[in-house]
Amino acid sequence: MVLGTSSGAGKSLMSAALCRVLRRRGDQPLPFKGQNMSLNAWVDQDGGEMAYSQALQAWAADLEPVAAMNPVLLKPQGDSTSEVIHLGRSVGIARAEFYYRDWFRPGWAAIRTGLGLLQTAHPGGRLVLEGAGSPVEVNLQARDLTNLRLAQYLRARCLLVADIERGGVFAQLVGTLALLRPVERPLIRGILINRFRGRSELFEEGRRWLERETGIPVLGVMPWLEELFPPEDSLDLLERRGGRPNSEITIAVPRLPSLSNFSDLDPLEAEPTVRLRWLRPGEALGDPDAVVLAGSKQTLRDLTWLGETGLDQQLKTYLGRGGTLFGICGGLQMLGRELLDPEGLEGGDGSRQPKAKSVRGLDLLPLQTSFGSRKQLARRQVEMRWPEGSALHLEGFELHHGRSHWLDDGDAEAEALLSDGKDLGWWRTTPQGGVVAGTYLHGIFESGAWRRRWLNQLRRRRGLQALPELEENHADQRNRLLDRLADSFERHVDLDPLLRRDD
Repeated sequence: MVLGTSSGAGKSLMSAALCRVLRRRGDQPLPFKGQNMSLNAWVDQDGGEMAYSQALQAWAADLEPVAAMNPVLLKPQGDSTSEVIHLGRSVGIARAEFYYRDWFRPGWAAIRTGLGLLQTAHPGGRLVLEGAGSPVEVNLQARDLTNLRLAQYLRARCLLVADIERGGVFAQLVGTLALLRPVERPLIRGILINRFRGRSELFEEGRRWLERETGIPVLGVMPWLEELFPPEDSLDLLERRGGRPNSEITIAVPRLPSLSNFSDLDPLEAEPTVRLRWLRPGEALGDPDAVVLAGSKQTLRDLTWLGETGLDQQLKTYLGRGGTLFGICGGLQMLGRELLDPEGLEGGDGSRQPKAKSVRGLDLLPLQTSFGSRKQLARRQVEMRWPEGSALHLEGFELHHGRSHWLDDGDAEAEALLSDGKDLGWWRTTPQGGVVAGTYLHGIFESGAWRRRWLNQLRRRRGLQALPELEENHADQRNRLLDRLADSFERHVDLDPLLRRDD
């Protein structure tokens, strides 16, 4: 089990590295995080919802992601409420103050069921567990679902990760160990120092001090990794600089308050000639080559935020200058003319009481979206018709509540469809030569050929040479990054004490 002294210590990527290293050694690692709180989701082949970080670990383990790897997923939606996902399916809305009263026992049952499903599907596999936050939040330890309760239940050998970049690494580690109960302390088999800048031998004195004071071996010192990896949670966006000295294209992305599924943009982040500029509240849009409105857990709230910050009018002015605007899922819904929410599903307080029944969208596409209680969760395979050129085959997934349909205002819908999936996306040009388009298909930028075709539209407007469209898919790039991560992990971490079985 990979535990951390805090949130953001690097547990997700260290777990992914461990999965890839074990797979190289002939084991079948089984990634598992009992409970995750994230708006960055993935949909498995059976239409089950799970955190993207466990999907990443599954790819590192050479497995198809399944929701059993993350049996409890909490999706914050404002007003101290979260949607509760058990084993891939939405089971209700929880208020923070009542979560452990109402959801502790069902959550623990879902966790044990998920473990059973994984172990039945892969007998002989080795579980690689990821903790959540800090394992020693003393006000929550008695109701812990996913850290030491799970470690004790499975008698897991635990690796404690601390982020030296944050400072105070000795206090992080000693304080965490001091707050463990006597029955828990023997579970910690090793310490890992993460994100160390400079030569690791410079930490040798610190290593010796930690081992002397704690009696626990420091199994490794992981260096600061320059490669860009998929974000673990939305807080990572705050640390992104967005600068790239050789960038030729700038794509602006409003940082919506309820931003979700931002991993859709990882393939654009990985493009060497592209700079993503994350717009903060109050920051002017400017004149980027394109704007992407990404997914949203609370579409109506984020639409209101666009109005409050003035971005709604800036987007319309930008399109009037011939700009390019692309929406994904919630971003697509905001582009439409009208959004209907008769049951108050977008209100965020879990009450299901009717609120505003009709909200005006940005009115940039002739769409009407109706929100209902049934969530659309499905893998999709489509043939793209836009941008123009030979048809391209794409795979992705749907994950949304609202359903959108084209309003007949003189434009032929057939000519506006992005793909042969008639309910997945639309596009149109503006009289000023701008382009506005949107899709429900998460993962659309994963296709190297489609991504490059879309980018080449932007490049032509700038008079830049077209990029080759035979670019590999992002999954191949991601796989190489995982290999680099595992290479570094094997060079800097001694796994033998952690993997040695006691029985």
